Amino acid sequence: MIPRHYSDRLRQLLRTFPIVSVLGARQCGKTTFIKTSLPRWQYLDMEKPSDVIRLSEDPEDALRLLKEHFILDEAQRLPSLFPVLRSFVDQHPEKAGQVVLLGSASLSLIKHISESLAGRVGFLDMTPFQWDEVRGKRKTFTLDALWFRGGFPGSFLKPSEATRTDWFESYTRTFIERDLSVLGIDVSAPQMRRLWTMLAHLNGGIWNASQIAGALGTSYHTVNRYTDILEQTFLIRKLQPYFANIGKRIVKSPKLYFRDTGLLHYFLGLREAKTMDVHPARGASWEAFVIEQMISNFQHLSPGTSGFYWRTSSGVETDLLIERGNKLIPFEIKLHSSPALNEVTGLSSCMKDLNIPRGYVLSRAKTDYSLGHGIKVLSFENLIASPRRLLDL
Repeated sequence: MIPRHYSDRLRQLLRTFPIVSVLGARQCGKTTFIKTSLPRWQYLDMEKPSDVIRLSEDPEDALRLLKEHFILDEAQRLPSLFPVLRSFVDQHPEKAGQVVLLGSASLSLIKHISESLAGRVGFLDMTPFQWDEVRGKRKTFTLDALWFRGGFPGSFLKPSEATRTDWFESYTRTFIERDLSVLGIDVSAPQMRRLWTMLAHLNGGIWNASQIAGALGTSYHTVNRYTDILEQTFLIRKLQPYFANIGKRIVKSPKLYFRDTGLLHYFLGLREAKTMDVHPARGASWEAFVIEQMISNFQHLSPGTSGFYWRTSSGVETDLLIERGNKLIPFEIKLHSSPALNEVTGLSSCMKDLNIPRGYVLSRAKTDYSLGHGIKVLSFENLIASPRRLLDL
């Protein structure tokens, strides 16, 4: 088993809130992490009929018998439980660390929490494997392997590319044909799969629902609804543009990225890592991988951090703009190992427009080096091997 890096954050939240909600994509490792971190806590799974019956028949009595220190997995599937949970924790409001909720549908779970448990819950967002978690654990665990296979344990740890493909086929079918219906979401399975495949080919592009709707032969309302589902279940990210009053026209539409590049490569039909070398989506895939690793690590180390991109109507662009407190940190992403100053004019322009003194180029370089003018090239692999370095940028 590969240890995750969320233990300190979990302990902090358990000392602060009566309920902690752990959110993340299905099968990203939430259950294994919680069971390992809290081995003596009672565990109930809302996908297990016997546990559902136990909690739904007489929830007040069921919670009374559980007393405290229990985990409810896929909690959003039993919405009637949330008002009862509020009464349960309010009996001892001074007592922190009573209940842990696990969920893989952010909108559904957060809706129930906001309606019934506001102010009583601390949130921990989990992702599939990050580079610092798997680095050095085995010889085969390379950065390129994590990029190609993705971070879902079920994919990353598979012994062959064929079994990895089989895992993603099962994952997507289960998500479309079972998980969404259980959540009460009515979608057309063939249409959702076609959209998902189309989004893979648009990864890294500016979002245009009407254009996609025309290609799919459906309405842009349907496209937006289906895409919102994928975003709320932590499978895609809409990276919002950063706005500033600088007298320039700024692009106002988000960019769309797959949050797991293994899933992206599955929908692109990439079955072997060597095919990445010549694939036209290689650059956009690397960009998605870097952006997800950066934003996830920043948000884990410094909760409240936000990620954006910067693009003017004339096409001047910076790939990633991190907002941490009152500080803006711009990043340009390059796939090769020796970026030069003339390749990062978008970064220079962003720094000038937003009056940012320092900017960074994330690359495949082995060591860091300066380009002058406040711009530094960083070895992405070394940087996220020790993510706390991000706090010094």
